[in-house]
Amino acid sequence: MTPAVCERSFSVYDFTSRVRYSETDADAKLSLTGIMNYFQDCSTFHSEDSGVGVSYYEREKKAWLLSSWQIVIERRPVLGEPIRIATWPYEIKGIYGLRNFAMYDKDGNFLVKANSCWFLLDLQTGRPLRVTRADLLPYGGDEPRLEMDYAPRKITLPDGMKEAGRFSVLRHQIDTNHHMNNAQYVDMAREVLPEQTEIGEIRAEYKKAAVLGDEVRILLGETDSGWACSLCAESGDVYANVELRRK
Repeated sequence: MTPAVCERSFSVYDFTSRVRYSETDADAKLSLTGIMNYFQDCSTFHSEDSGVGVSYYEREKKAWLLSSWQIVIERRPVLGEPIRIATWPYEIKGIYGLRNFAMYDKDGNFLVKANSCWFLLDLQTGRPLRVTRADLLPYGGDEPRLEMDYAPRKITLPDGMKEAGRFSVLRHQIDTNHHMNNAQYVDMAREVLPEQTEIGEIRAEYKKAAVLGDEVRILLGETDSGWACSLCAESGDVYANVELRRK
């Protein structure tokens, strides 16, 4: 099915699709990476269709970067299932812009809900810019935030974490910002968990961008509801912290 835009309000952007074989995992359900990629695509399409896409921000020497994710999975759609993906901005907090995402089945039931926190980076100075109302105007303004249990942006790590794996950043993991795409950090963390683990919630806190050739150490620790991972450089600098909660 060719993605088609469904305009429901000026601020809410959505499109329909169908779960492809290339987006599924071993149980023929949409993978965690597939979920995150749909959400990233939706916000990218929203920007592009609002006239403030990748080329616009390249000219302005700015870039929107993701600070944190919280993704709550009600049900992962299966191979071939029709889905609708939606996104909208809902609040500004200092240097952060907050954006919700949702994935629905054909009957309008929630499959996945998500909250995300973004900041606008000045590419010339390397410093975050204060997000203003003008930055949201191309998207049409604020919408009410999604009803969900909101977690803090920062992730608390358990004591006694141990190294569980190492991965090198490869070319296919690099995006237009020239660093590892945010979904790939979660994908790396997922690799060190026990097999056949069904995840009900993902949280990710991004701290430093990993670039091509970097070696990422993954420290793993158990929590009451699942696992926490810290993705680190050999120097000890943290690229990202990820929490994966059992279904």
